[in-house]
Amino acid sequence: MFHKFNAKEILEMAEQIEKNGYTFYRKAAADVKDPSIQSFLNELAEMEVKHEAIFTEMKNALSDSEKEEIVFDPYEETALYIQALADTRVFYQKQIDTSSAEEVLKEAIVAEKESIVFYLGMKDMVSNASGKERIDEIIREEMKHIQIIGNQLMHLKK
Repeated sequence: MFHKFNAKEILEMAEQIEKNGYTFYRKAAADVKDPSIQSFLNELAEMEVKHEAIFTEMKNALSDSEKEEIVFDPYEETALYIQALADTRVFYQKQIDTSSAEEVLKEAIVAEKESIVFYLGMKDMVSNASGKERIDEIIREEMKHIQIIGNQLMHLKK
């Protein structure tokens, strides 16, 4: 099934990815034993909250035409599809060894990379007026997350 997303739907996916990221980092922080890693993961969770707020702001600023349904969807299957796509592509639920700070950080890097790929694709589907430059900001932030997490991982290996 091919579905062409409107800007509102794309931003809803982005919001869901950020919510999933928040949940991932909070759960990992609760499970990891090292207090410094717990604090680090909680900081990453808060960054995800800020990103979600940016996407919500962008969505709220969309014009009526950017919110228009592209296909008739009386059963709101699009929302379910968006939820499933966001849930299965980035920060998806899987078993990780949260007793190992190193494994948590490795999984975090993978998830951040996947979010960048998603946002790069999303950027092509959002007009300049809809906030394409804001998506670039988020991509840069996600790239910083990878660097920050990578540095923390290297610190653990010393």
